[in-house]
Amino acid sequence: MESILQQKVLLLLPILFPIVSGAILLFLKSMDDRKKRQWYVAVVVIANAVFVLTAIYLGSKEAFVLYEFSEKLSLKFYIDGLSMVFGTMVSILWVITTFYAFEYMKHEGRERQFFSFFIMTFGVVIGIAFSKNMLTLYLFYEFLTLTTLPLVMHGDDGKARHCGRIYLIYMMGGASLAFIGLVFIGIYGTSLDFIMGGILDTALAQKDKTMLHVVYLLAFFGFGVKAAILPFYHWLPTASVAPTPVTALLHAVAVVKAGVFAIVRLTYYNFGTEFLQGTWVQNVILAAAALTIVFGSTAALRTPHIKRRYGYSTISNLSYILFGIALMTPSGLEAGLLHMIYHAVLKITLFFCAGAILYQNHREYEYEIEGFGTKMPIVFFSMAVVSIGMAAIPPFAGFHSKWALATAAVATGNNFAYIGIGALILSALLTTLYLFALVIRAYFPRKRQYPKGYDDAVADPNKLMTVPLLVLSGISIIIGVYPKPFMEIFDVIAQGML
Repeated sequence: MESILQQKVLLLLPILFPIVSGAILLFLKSMDDRKKRQWYVAVVVIANAVFVLTAIYLGSKEAFVLYEFSEKLSLKFYIDGLSMVFGTMVSILWVITTFYAFEYMKHEGRERQFFSFFIMTFGVVIGIAFSKNMLTLYLFYEFLTLTTLPLVMHGDDGKARHCGRIYLIYMMGGASLAFIGLVFIGIYGTSLDFIMGGILDTALAQKDKTMLHVVYLLAFFGFGVKAAILPFYHWLPTASVAPTPVTALLHAVAVVKAGVFAIVRLTYYNFGTEFLQGTWVQNVILAAAALTIVFGSTAALRTPHIKRRYGYSTISNLSYILFGIALMTPSGLEAGLLHMIYHAVLKITLFFCAGAILYQNHREYEYEIEGFGTKMPIVFFSMAVVSIGMAAIPPFAGFHSKWALATAAVATGNNFAYIGIGALILSALLTTLYLFALVIRAYFPRKRQYPKGYDDAVADPNKLMTVPLLVLSGISIIIGVYPKPFMEIFDVIAQGML
C-alpha cells in the first residue's frame, strides 16, 4: 500500500508542485526582491525537472486514476514512451530557459508575475505529457491556454492586449473543435484511454465511417491550431510581441509541441491509423501539411523582423512533424518525433539569439545587424551552428529528420506524400536562404557608410544568456552527430512496444 502511494505521489508531484509553487509566488510580495525570487524559481524549476525525470525513468508504469466521474470519464495519468520523450525534452529545455530568462526579464518589469505563470505552465505541460486518456489531456490542454495567456500579454500595453485577444480566440476556437473529437471518441470508443492502434469500437465505427472521418478532421485542425497549421497560424507570429523567453517556449517547446503531441495521441492512440490510412481524410491532412510547410518558409523569407521570421519558420517546421504523423506509418511517426526533438533544440536557440540581439542593442530587423558577427561572437556563432542544422546540411541535426521524413514518404506510395516530398525540398532551399541571410549580414556587411555610433555598444550579453546558447549549440551538434539512440527509441515507440 505504501509503495502504491509513493508511485502515485511520484507521478503527480511533477504536475502539482510547479502549479502550486507558481501560485504561491504570485502572492508572495517578499519575492519582489530579485535575488530571492531567482533562487526560488531556480530551485522550483530544477527540482521539478528532477521530479519529472525520476517519474519517467524510475517510476511505476502503472496507470493512476486520480478521479473517476463515470465508467468512461476519469482523470488518469500514465507514463509511456511518448510521455518519456515529451517530458524529458520539456524538462531539460525549461531549466535552460529559466536561467536565460533571469537576465532577459530584468528590463521587462513585473517579474514576479511573469515567473509565477512561467512555473505554473511547466506543471501544466507535464500534465499533458503524463495524461493517460483524452479527457485528462484535454483538461490540461485548456489550462495551457490560461497559464500562457498572461505570458503573451506580459507587456500590458495596447499591442500586447490585442495580441492576447487574438491568441485567446484562436486557442479557444481550436479547443472547441478538439472537443468534438473528445465527444465522439467517448461515444464510439471502447474507452478514452490512449492505446497504440486506437480504441474505436470496430462495429460501431464502420457504420458511421464517413462521419467519424469528418470528426477526426475537425479534431485534427482543432489541435492543429496550437501547431499553427493553415489556416490557423496567425496567432503564432503575432505572439512574437511577448518577451523572448516566452516566445522561445511557445514556438519551440510548450504550446506548439503540445498541439503536435495531442495530434499524435488522436491519430495513433485514439482513432488508429488502420481506420484512417488510405482515406480521403489522410490525403487532406497530407496536403494541408505540405501547403503549410511551403507557406511558412515563403513567409519567413519575406519577413525582415528577426523574431517574426523565426516564427514563420516555426509554422513551416511544425508541419514537417505533422507531415510525418499524417503518413500514418511507424517510420513516419519515428521521423516526425525525431524532427520534434531537433526542432525544439534548434529553434529555441535561434529565439535566444534574437532575444540577445534585442536585449543588448534594441535591434529587431535583418538590416540592423550588419557587421555584428565579430562583435557578438557567441550569439552569432550559435546562430550559425543551429542555422546549419535547420537548413538540413549533413551531418547536423535537421538533416537526419528531414531525410527520415522523405524516405518514410516514399515508402507509402501515396501521391500526396510525394507532393509533400516536393514541399520538403522547396522548404529546405527557402530555409537556407532566410536563415543564412541573417548570418551573412552579420559576418559579411555591405560596404557602406553607417551612422555614427551604429555599433559602438554591440557586444555579447552576460553569462546567464551566453551559457545557455553555448549549451544548446553543443547539444544540437551532439544529437546531429549521434542520432542513432533517438532513432532506436522512436522505433520502439512507433511499434507500440514502449
